[in-house]
Amino acid sequence: MEPDNIEFPEITPPDDHARSDAIALHAKLVKPAGSLGRLEELGVWIAACQGQAPPRPFTRPRVIVFAGDHGIAAKGVSAYPAEVTAQLLGTMLTGGAAINVLAAAAGASVRVVDMAVDTEAPATRSIGEFKVRRGSGSIDVEDALTDAEVRKAVRAGMAIADAEVDGGADLLIPGDLGIGNSTPASVLVAALTGSEPVAVVGRGSGIDDDAWMRKAAAVRDALRRARPVLATPLDLLRTTAGADIAAIAGFLAQAATRRTPVVLDGLVACAAALVAEDLAPGARRWWVAGQRTAEPAHALALEHLDLGPLLELDVRLGEGTGAVTALPLLMMAARVLAETATHEQAGVSGPLIPATAT
Repeated sequence: MEPDNIEFPEITPPDDHARSDAIALHAKLVKPAGSLGRLEELGVWIAACQGQAPPRPFTRPRVIVFAGDHGIAAKGVSAYPAEVTAQLLGTMLTGGAAINVLAAAAGASVRVVDMAVDTEAPATRSIGEFKVRRGSGSIDVEDALTDAEVRKAVRAGMAIADAEVDGGADLLIPGDLGIGNSTPASVLVAALTGSEPVAVVGRGSGIDDDAWMRKAAAVRDALRRARPVLATPLDLLRTTAGADIAAIAGFLAQAATRRTPVVLDGLVACAAALVAEDLAPGARRWWVAGQRTAEPAHALALEHLDLGPLLELDVRLGEGTGAVTALPLLMMAARVLAETATHEQAGVSGPLIPATAT
């Protein structure tokens, strides 16, 4: 029988020695120190995550899309009907979704996992290995999951992270797919940042004013149910999330345990990240925010995690699209450190006044 508790070991932070070496290396390259701005900071972070300076260029970035339906969608909180989740899942499996196109352009591969899509069976057996259930409870009036289901979902996320790292993935991007998923994500952010419903409810999939009011009411009612269990991450996921979001939380915590860097996408991934940080304190040091959307809850989550976004293109699709759009920046940041000549190698004079490291 599986143990009931889910515990993570103490998270080891990225390597400080490699970080210092990367900063020192930047000062030797044929450019003024700091002249590449956040690209330099990003390269230093990558070096620290890999434990070496210069860092290795990424060879196997992976996008894992966690798909699931949500009972709250029946309350009219989305611009799309719930059956769109399963339809988009099929499109993703045939390579026709936006994430497939963007990932291919950025040099990443995509894996899709059916955690809770409201269909009788997954499109293929391989993507349904970890399926917990069909949909979730309507979180304004009932729990999203049972105790057993939330543990199964978190463990699934952990197992997926392990399998990807063991398979050679050196950079991970969790994506999300599910009609209505911004509603539970907004509830999680409100609960964990101490915000009121009106401060977290955005337009999601492009809802009109009437749907926005329905969504605000749903978030308000779900938040009342979430607050009493705020101190216990698994109970909060059980009450408020869904198998897809719970799996992303487990995935993010385990990725940090496995010392593997992660690029976060939008609201859903960042809401799961808030819970993952509670499950495994210090995990956030292994993550970078690929972007910030116009969703108010997304900005609150990033502020709470103390992560500054790399891009602000208002990519609000989900699926990991915003994060994968930022992937070329990480590739560039790593290669600058690995491939740019030093002043000594190029025979180029250094600055008259040494720069101060930042």
